[in-house]
Amino acid sequence: MDPVDVVIVGSGASGAAAAWSLSRAPALRVVCLEQGEAPDPARYPTTRPDWEVSRHTTASPFPNERAGAADYPVDDRASPIAIANFNGFGGSTILYSGHVPRFHPSDFRTRSLDGVGEDWPLGYDDLAPYFAENERHMGVAGLGGDPAYPDDDRPLLPPVPLGPMGRALGHAFNALGWHWWPSYGAINTRSHAGRPTCVNLGPCNTGCAQGAKGSVDVTYWPEARRQGVEVRTGCTVVEVMLDGRERATGVRYIATDGVEHVQPAAVVVLACSGIGTPRLLLHSTSTAFPDGLLNDTGLVGRNLMLHPLGFTEGVFDTDLRSSVGPQGCCLLSQQFYETDPARDFVRGYTMHILRGAPPAETAITGYLMRRIPLGAEHHRRFAETFNHTAGIAVIAEDLPDPANRVTLDPDHTDRHGMPGVRVTYALGENTKRMLAHGLARSKEVFAAAGARVTASFAPVRHTGWHLMGTARMGSDPKTSVVNAFGQAHAVPNLFIVDSSVFVTAGAVNPVATAQALTLRMCDHLRDHPAITARAA
Repeated sequence: MDPVDVVIVGSGASGAAAAWSLSRAPALRVVCLEQGEAPDPARYPTTRPDWEVSRHTTASPFPNERAGAADYPVDDRASPIAIANFNGFGGSTILYSGHVPRFHPSDFRTRSLDGVGEDWPLGYDDLAPYFAENERHMGVAGLGGDPAYPDDDRPLLPPVPLGPMGRALGHAFNALGWHWWPSYGAINTRSHAGRPTCVNLGPCNTGCAQGAKGSVDVTYWPEARRQGVEVRTGCTVVEVMLDGRERATGVRYIATDGVEHVQPAAVVVLACSGIGTPRLLLHSTSTAFPDGLLNDTGLVGRNLMLHPLGFTEGVFDTDLRSSVGPQGCCLLSQQFYETDPARDFVRGYTMHILRGAPPAETAITGYLMRRIPLGAEHHRRFAETFNHTAGIAVIAEDLPDPANRVTLDPDHTDRHGMPGVRVTYALGENTKRMLAHGLARSKEVFAAAGARVTASFAPVRHTGWHLMGTARMGSDPKTSVVNAFGQAHAVPNLFIVDSSVFVTAGAVNPVATAQALTLRMCDHLRDHPAITARAA
């Protein structure tokens, strides 16, 4: 197979941003390999009345439940949080909620400020222009002026409408004197970049057939492909290949038909997620790296962070049409985001308001919780619940711990015989105290809003979307895997651009920060000697 300048492994949030950034370089040949296939929006579950059923089958965010051809086994029994991802063109942005706030400036300096975690080798100001660039591409709706961020005058689409439920909770935060702000959502609140306006269907997490949610298959990828990036789907990369000088020479992959290929490349870029990237590195053994590529210091797969989540549900007496609108984009509060010495934990959390459950979920969950019986009372009790509920998710900052890790699972393999992964993860005492505090404050919000609390617990098991920290960046090769530009310390023409490079987890969804990092890294990568030498 003909050599290329850059081969990107993974087509999700970071892989797409990398492809677009690199496609701007003249005469640069870039190929992206994706192990899944391209989903068809015309066949998304929301085009059918039984769409809710699909959340436990073909559109499940959990690979073991979905069990698609591109999925690999994930043994997460040694974790209170189940791992979620999507293996397909566009990656997990196909099924994400579109909630895309930025990290705070303090998130990059937790060691200096609070004595925990480690400082990043870069800061918020380094990423600020890339955050803005990413928001333009993804089509982010929100409201400028948020006091949680410095000089917040970013150009945004109008915020997602709060609806009656959001307004009720906004009034509750006001009554308590606590910060709240409209969500930052990759949701088209008006036509943007040729894509239509959101119609408030609600279930963004099964794929947006409208094309109004900013998943990367409809944001970064169309332009990247027009500018020459080639995408090959159904291609499972099983090894990053090295020469005798500890230089990456390309990747070995297996196509859908089972035929093995080698793609030579001057530079290899990994964007496979916080579990997919360590999986590939650990499987890429050699004489130079017998324990896995870049794992000479034993750091690959360690310091896994998952954002443990608490959940509180409230029920209102009035119909607030709470199921209408993007389910994961309403409003957030970062009143308790930063460290406060008066509390019994360091760092903090976001309170993220979730819209009410759709009808089938309302009926089934209500029955299981003995709130909506079968029989003569069913319809009355259902009507008292549907569109009357709201949720508060407590997104807790997860401090890095080397004991929390991803390893290979040779006992369970994918369709090509490549090992799956085992996840070992436990909540720290600081996190447990943080979650307890967040649940208590959530109950105060619902009380101020006049709602009855019907459920409150943590951690929520099926919430492991945010996969961070398993190949972290840093200046010291003894304590990190890559540098501030995602460049591997031990293999200079190998880059990692996904959230596995995160040093700390913050307390917001990581995708916007991962994409901003990727854009910054690829600005640097375009000047890599291996690329400039080929161009010359």
